[in-house]
Amino acid sequence: MKLFPVSGSLRLRFLLAVSLWVMLGVGAIWFSAVGIFSKHVEQSYHEELEVHVRELGGLTEITPSGAIVLTRPLSDPRYAMPLSGFYWQVTMNGHKSLRSASMTRGSLKESIAHSPNILHRFDEGPTGPAVTYGFTRKGPAGETIHFVIATDQSELDRLIGSFTRDLSLWLAGLAALLLATGFAIISFGLRPLDRLSLAFARLRRGEAEELDGQYPAEIAPIAADLNAYIRQNEAMLSRARVQAGSLAHSLRTPLAIITDEAERLAERNDCQSTGAVLLDQAAAIEQQIEYQLARARSAAGQKPSGRGVVVPDVALPILRAMQRLHPDKRFTLDDEGCTGTVLPLDAVDYAEVLSILLDNAGKWSTRDVTLSFVCDGTGSCMARIEDDGPGIPEHLIGKAFGVGTRFDPAVTGSGLGLAIAKDLCASMVIDLTLANGARGLIATVSHPAKSPA
Repeated sequence: MKLFPVSGSLRLRFLLAVSLWVMLGVGAIWFSAVGIFSKHVEQSYHEELEVHVRELGGLTEITPSGAIVLTRPLSDPRYAMPLSGFYWQVTMNGHKSLRSASMTRGSLKESIAHSPNILHRFDEGPTGPAVTYGFTRKGPAGETIHFVIATDQSELDRLIGSFTRDLSLWLAGLAALLLATGFAIISFGLRPLDRLSLAFARLRRGEAEELDGQYPAEIAPIAADLNAYIRQNEAMLSRARVQAGSLAHSLRTPLAIITDEAERLAERNDCQSTGAVLLDQAAAIEQQIEYQLARARSAAGQKPSGRGVVVPDVALPILRAMQRLHPDKRFTLDDEGCTGTVLPLDAVDYAEVLSILLDNAGKWSTRDVTLSFVCDGTGSCMARIEDDGPGIPEHLIGKAFGVGTRFDPAVTGSGLGLAIAKDLCASMVIDLTLANGARGLIATVSHPAKSPA
């Protein structure tokens, strides 16, 4: 299971979709909440100022001397605090203005108060932009009295800003929680696909014969179909190998008759050339039949182990067999650092390749044959078979894998072993190379490192 999503993965697509949905939802909540709160705060302030300006008008009296006085202070104590942002002012032509104790400097523009109806606007106050309310009323002698009350816009902005900051922090936490929850849900929902991926990996490594495990209803049919396909493919491969062997066997009897007749023709003087041609072609056919039989025998009727190739265990029974087949030779195994390594290969075919190469080395060696395994921990593994024989001339190494190639007729063999080994390596997608070493011939079977996930 991958903890972090990678490009192109379902996990990344789902996470992006969840992130987009969360961002849109949280953004919509933020904008709507701030808008609604701002509207209510502004409405509350306007209602409060309207109440205060009415209260100011009700508390104002004109003394017999013409002075403007308040019967008592306004109910909101902020109008008594210097430069608090809450101010009022009462003016009357020809008389001294009356101002709130909070307005220690500046004044309010009385132009807003030009009607008996309460009006409001945004204007400049003693400490900055302000929301002002005002109206007029006639005095005892018919004079016009102007009532103006104001609150700094910064007070309104402060309340809205404080709410916006708190809301932003809370929504950011909510978004993080929703994203974490979404990631957890996605990871939990895609866990069966992770198990399926691990099952595929075990199958590739040869640790299992089919996809194992229980899967949800949406995935179970896929796993079942894949297992059915694997079993069908194995059955088809087994039948093909058996049929190839059967075909090769069925051709041997008519080929033997043809060869016998060709020999008789070759003994007659008038048909000697024709008999020689037929014998050559019969020999070529027999060689191909032997090649196909050897391929069929390599795994005919055998089902792959499902465990892959376990190094060096795969070589132990082969070395014991080679020691009995070539009792005058010494076979040595060097597997330092490779114990327990599993290669995702057909164990039967891989063992057949080692058998062919070790048998070939045993035939040509003087005394010693060494099988070495070299592993690097990344899935790469190299099997190296070295003998102390005469080797192969450099210009003939390229022909060594040809069907029927034999460099010394005195050495027993059909000339098919290396061709079969090369064919098996090609089918397993591994490399087989030959080279002359310091002592003799070196055959190398290389399994490349696994690709990064």
